[in-house]
Amino acid sequence: MINDILYGQNYNSVVASIKDYAKSHIKQSRYEHSERVAEMCVQICKRYGLNEKQGYLAGISHDICKSFSDEDMIKYASKDGLQISDYERKKTALLHGRAAAVILKEQFDIEDEEVLEAVANHTSGTMGMGDISKVLFLADKIEPGRPQSTDEYREKLFKLSLNGFLSNVLIENYEYITKKGYEVYPETKKMVEYYKSLSENE
Repeated sequence: MINDILYGQNYNSVVASIKDYAKSHIKQSRYEHSERVAEMCVQICKRYGLNEKQGYLAGISHDICKSFSDEDMIKYASKDGLQISDYERKKTALLHGRAAAVILKEQFDIEDEEVLEAVANHTSGTMGMGDISKVLFLADKIEPGRPQSTDEYREKLFKLSLNGFLSNVLIENYEYITKKGYEVYPETKKMVEYYKSLSENE
């Protein structure tokens, strides 16, 4: 359920405060990426009938901890009560979403669980994501600053169901990572198969 105060008269001031925080904690290029992601979240929300304010808030917030030190990344991420895996300790950058969700809750009083879930999981995704989580994950991968994200590319994806959209982007991302020989997040292959199955059974 959407918090009436946050998403009513207070919304703009909360977003403005988060923007100020982002500008002072991440590089200009990263902030510009966050703005593009937020706008793409709005477009995806419009297409699938989802709450645009939730989408924008998740998008503008998702990378606010991207420049944190390894120590701070672990410090904040550990406050969400979930285990930090050995893989995440080795690649602490993966924790920036979880750290950002904690910052949103502690410093900006964001209690919208859909937004917090989206921000926490945007880096690698997870099985069983809510719709706003799917929106942010997709927007982060296809915002216009990404080299593959042409108007034609996005138009084709926007014709699909939300799960079909997600499945296509996941498969594409997985193939790119594996072809490049990068280490793959342990649950990624299962997640690709999970959303492919969901999409095929709609």
